[in-house]
Amino acid sequence: MQLSRVQLGPYLLRIILPLGLVLLAAGFLSSTRRLDAFNRSPYPLAATPRFNPRATLETPASRLVDQARIPVELTLRHGDTATQVFEKLGLAGVEAREASRALSEHIDLKALRAGNRYSAFFNPDSRLASLQINLDGNGRFQMKRHNQQWETSWQPFERTVEMRALRATLDGSFEGSIRAAGGPSMLAYRMADVLRWDLDFARDLKRGDRFQVLYEQVKLDGQDYSVGNVVALAYDGSEGRHHEAYSYGDADVARVARVAGVAGPAGVAGVYYDEEGRPLRKMFLRSPLRYSHVTSSFNLHRFHPVLNEYRPHYGVDYGAPVGTPVQVTANGVVISAGWDGGGGNVVKIRHGEGYMTAYLHLSRFAPGIRSGARVRQGDIIAFTGATGLATGPHLDYRVKHNDQWQDPLSLQGVRDEPIPQVQLAAFRGWRDAVRTSLATGVVPDSFSRAALPQTRLAAERRTRRPSGDVRPDMSTLTTAR
Repeated sequence: MQLSRVQLGPYLLRIILPLGLVLLAAGFLSSTRRLDAFNRSPYPLAATPRFNPRATLETPASRLVDQARIPVELTLRHGDTATQVFEKLGLAGVEAREASRALSEHIDLKALRAGNRYSAFFNPDSRLASLQINLDGNGRFQMKRHNQQWETSWQPFERTVEMRALRATLDGSFEGSIRAAGGPSMLAYRMADVLRWDLDFARDLKRGDRFQVLYEQVKLDGQDYSVGNVVALAYDGSEGRHHEAYSYGDADVARVARVAGVAGPAGVAGVYYDEEGRPLRKMFLRSPLRYSHVTSSFNLHRFHPVLNEYRPHYGVDYGAPVGTPVQVTANGVVISAGWDGGGGNVVKIRHGEGYMTAYLHLSRFAPGIRSGARVRQGDIIAFTGATGLATGPHLDYRVKHNDQWQDPLSLQGVRDEPIPQVQLAAFRGWRDAVRTSLATGVVPDSFSRAALPQTRLAAERRTRRPSGDVRPDMSTLTTAR
């Protein structure tokens, strides 16, 4: 039976009223328990008040916060001009050109490179207040706006060189072993350049080899920046092979030698000699690739993986990723650079004494590599690929002498002229002084620090070939077990 409207009101009241009283009692009970727990706490804490911007009081720092300029860190991108950079920072056309002109008074705008970092500071009204640019290895440029004019300043970095000694055992990659011993990664490349005539870094490195090196650590404003010259090194390889190298003739080494009280070098700068005063430089490098591994050796009866037949393999295959720089192994003249059937892209170079070298399966040639071009040992002439009859990216390196193919791995180089007999005594004095540092791993105080002229690094930057900046990934080079 349905309830009438008159009966429905009292019925709902009888239900809702007791339920409301129960909920009210539960709320009072909960509040009483929280209050009792707060009072019983040994460390009662007051409730945290809500933030009210109207109740915030001004402090002595409030005005400084309003005037603070927060720097915006940016990086110069490829193709950016100085005017475009200033326009991105909010300057109009005329203002951007004026700022660029002020910048050009201290910096050669052509020297700006992608990757250079700069910091922009803005006023509270979002207008550019100042700009700071760090030129890698040179100094810091700063420009500030003052009365609608730009005030500029240039602060060169303080450049010094510190002699350091390092001793390590090869375990894993060459670069990783140097890092584990506390040395910089770039030292691996410097050492490899010194030993490139005597060590093939694709075949000759073995786990457990020991080496010691004395080198220059270039510092900017007291911070490590780059690795300078390798002054001396000793490498003890497997099967009793021992290599020593000494820089004799460098002006900075001569200065340190005079401080140490021994006879200084008098030879040509940048030349390395072994412990007997014989130059390390030879007619041929051990390998056209700095760091790779041999995948196929010289073989007069090899099964060709593409043609599926036995035929002579007159070269050595080095496995390497596409684009790995290829060095010419000796001075010479380019005979040809182009497509050569199954060899794909090929460079052939004629050398003295009846030698010819060939570099096959290339992806591309380096600029200027064409018939008749002269090349010097170590120049980058091309980059590895997989053109022609190739199953994967690699370099096929071949050597011919008087129309007869020779195994490149057995090629014996001819040394340059040794130190003259009248200078051998001075060289041995220098060698013995440096040998002590190599053996002990301790650099004498007289070797510890010397000023490195800025003009020298600037000259190196001007004369260095673009190919010299290419750095292969040495972290993939692992030693044989």
